[in-house]
Amino acid sequence: MADAVIVAAGASRRMDGIDKVLAPVGGRPLLAWSIDAVAASPHVDRVVVVTAPDRVAEFQAARWLSPRVVSVVAGGETRPVSVANGVRELVRLDPDGGDRPVLVHDGARPLVSPALVSAVAEATERTGAAIPVLSVTETVKRVGEGRVLETLDRSVLAAAQTPQGARRRLLLEAWVTHPPDGDRQFTDEAALLEACTIPVYAIPGEPANLKVTLPDDLRRVQAALAPAPVRVGFGHDSHPFGPGDGLRLGGVEIAGAPRLAGHSDGDVVLHAVADALLGAAGLGDLGRLFPSDSRTPRGIASEALLAEVVRRLAGIGLRPASVDIVVIGARPRLGSRLDAMRAAIAGLLGLPDGAVNVKASTGNLAGDEGAGRSISARAVAIIEGTA
Repeated sequence: MADAVIVAAGASRRMDGIDKVLAPVGGRPLLAWSIDAVAASPHVDRVVVVTAPDRVAEFQAARWLSPRVVSVVAGGETRPVSVANGVRELVRLDPDGGDRPVLVHDGARPLVSPALVSAVAEATERTGAAIPVLSVTETVKRVGEGRVLETLDRSVLAAAQTPQGARRRLLLEAWVTHPPDGDRQFTDEAALLEACTIPVYAIPGEPANLKVTLPDDLRRVQAALAPAPVRVGFGHDSHPFGPGDGLRLGGVEIAGAPRLAGHSDGDVVLHAVADALLGAAGLGDLGRLFPSDSRTPRGIASEALLAEVVRRLAGIGLRPASVDIVVIGARPRLGSRLDAMRAAIAGLLGLPDGAVNVKASTGNLAGDEGAGRSISARAVAIIEGTA
């Protein structure tokens, strides 16, 4: 198991007056997302949050604080002092835990995945100290006085991220040589350990794990974490049985069953789903999109109609999220075919099977459906934004 220190004591000087760690993202402070991402790793046991001295009481009482947070402590004027205060709190809580990995994470990195947190913890356990890095893809220049002085070899360069991990005793030993409030300051824990000739190992980082430093960074995080807009639509279709066989229903062919009459292949289930998606998106209805005349090829597969609906949703930044369908008809019996329909519809919508539900009903044997003259379908669709 590892401990984590989340540092959120900075002044947000480059944020145009915005306090980034408390900036609202999806109805919660940005810091809450960062804490929860770290705490979601099964390798993290305890979390210490370091904040400005005048906010300690506020954060201790915050309802958004994760249950994994064991302490909120005051930071200092610099990052090294703040990190040291968090680590010393861990020493106070667990004096004998010198070999436990400590993961130091920026409070302004809310997009880190629990998987990366776990990977750093495991690498620290194996090696003593580890950090996530990203390869540098741009050509890097060393500049001075307005001109290029040198082109650097990017193959040996990497951008460091957090969390940065080290066994607790290694950090404490390094601070003996370079005190946190000393003359020499380090921008991250890896630099401190390097100065003490303690090996630091690199593992692959994550491109999404950005640090909020500028207002544009905050907007990117808000787009990634804010709840996507959700809309709901209802669709209904009904077709009578016609001549011929080879019933198409829910994207599945039922051989030997009579075919449904219609300009297309008559798949009322896919038509109802398509109408529900169009209704949720405010894009009209299937009849308007595919009129029953020469503009729509006769016998067209309903899979093609539904695919076009999904494409149009994507064009305005929307996608299916889930669908619930009921098929009404006295014949044929559908119980053994519902799972196949669900899988087919999920594939057409790009959804996991669990996001699609298909039910069958005889309609209490009432009306044309109950008399076996037609089949109808009703669908409720939920769509969401892709941003």
